[in-house]
Amino acid sequence: MRASAVSARPGAGILQRPYLLVTVGACALVFLAAFESLAVTTVMPVVSRELGGASLYALAFAGPLATGVIGMVGAGNWSDRRGPVGPLLSSVAVFALGLLVAGTAGTMWAVVAGRLVQGLGGGAMTVALYVVVARVYPAVLHPKIFAAFSAAWVIPSLVGPFAAGLVAQLASWHWVFLGVVVLVLPALAMLLPALRGVRSGNANGNGSADGSGGGTASDPAGSPVPWAPGRLAWAALAALAVLGLNLSSGLSVAGPFLAGAAVVIALLAVRPLVPRGTLTARRGLPSVILIRGLVAAGFFGAEVYLPYLLVERYAFSPTFAGLTLTGGALAWAAASGVQSRLGGRLGSPVAVRIGSVMVLLAIALALVTTALGWPAAVAIAGWVLAGGGMGLMYPRLSVMTLALSTPDTEGFNSSAMSISDSLGGALSLAATGIVFTAFTTTAASFTGVFVLTAVIAAAAVALAPRVAH
Repeated sequence: MRASAVSARPGAGILQRPYLLVTVGACALVFLAAFESLAVTTVMPVVSRELGGASLYALAFAGPLATGVIGMVGAGNWSDRRGPVGPLLSSVAVFALGLLVAGTAGTMWAVVAGRLVQGLGGGAMTVALYVVVARVYPAVLHPKIFAAFSAAWVIPSLVGPFAAGLVAQLASWHWVFLGVVVLVLPALAMLLPALRGVRSGNANGNGSADGSGGGTASDPAGSPVPWAPGRLAWAALAALAVLGLNLSSGLSVAGPFLAGAAVVIALLAVRPLVPRGTLTARRGLPSVILIRGLVAAGFFGAEVYLPYLLVERYAFSPTFAGLTLTGGALAWAAASGVQSRLGGRLGSPVAVRIGSVMVLLAIALALVTTALGWPAAVAIAGWVLAGGGMGLMYPRLSVMTLALSTPDTEGFNSSAMSISDSLGGALSLAATGIVFTAFTTTAASFTGVFVLTAVIAAAAVALAPRVAH
């Protein structure tokens, strides 16, 4: 049984002692990471124009996604070997350093460098926070804290772009980066008391290096987790694949070939970075990790094109088309709260099944709306359903990942889940970009995109029963 690092009080919630400060601090870090990723989208055109960096514009977005993969793997291995305290403190410091470099930049190259460092820290911070959850909170509170993480991630999508634009207009784009640094420090300070009680490693050493959680035949008790520099090499290769996928859409002729090569490299590189059997949907944890990537691919691959559809086919203004996604974001937060309140009354495998079906139905509604010319309200309402499905199952996939981990595989498995998220979205966006440009008519392009994402979502539905251990 996993013991928490703080003395639990029977019936205590995540906003009660002894968890209040660690909850607020952890959620604040999640919020700030999400805010920064969204805020940059708003201010980067201003940054590019002021610094003359149009040629580096795409790299400023793709670079952090790539370095984030390396950060995830490094933090996972470090957490399993020494506990999450060192990785968390270091990742927050690296994240803040990247913000400082970008915020004080006088050239576009400096902005990109800061973004690369920021991505490295942000990826590591995500994994370290998951291990902190595993070692601070009892399992009964995991649905609640992951619901809080979901809300902390979704809220910036409602206020982040507007707030960033306001800061850039009233002060300077520099403060969109520098202002977050000021807020990161008190957030980390709230976590420090709880971190002092977190154990530094796995005393029992009862896991395995591939995340399966078992010892060897010759050493039934297992052994302390070794450093795994080879994983960093595979992570670097996966990072290059993510970079190639994100940059391929800007190349008209070579783009599809670059994307195809990147997909192959990504699939080869990811195998050592996830539990054995993930790519073949082995029952239990491997399927949990795979489903996480599939639902990310289906949801985010379709979400990108929904506002585009509303502008092109239904003459929505860009602002109003963007606001249609707000309903999905609110539904995500609301459904996360619902699964939190239901707790053990809603089994995690059931939540995953229901959520994956909801996402598939939403994409199917967008597809039918596009193909048959139905009113835009059908697709918009459907996206509320998609947000609800994600809010229902995303926290439970996180809960299951930790529940199926041993103390010395929490970092590896949390890293695998985060990588599945990242690669799933990157693969889907690259594939939908190729499909969209392959057709000669706009209607066919949108139909092709929603067919592809519906197939991905259907795969998640078909494999969802396999998450049950």
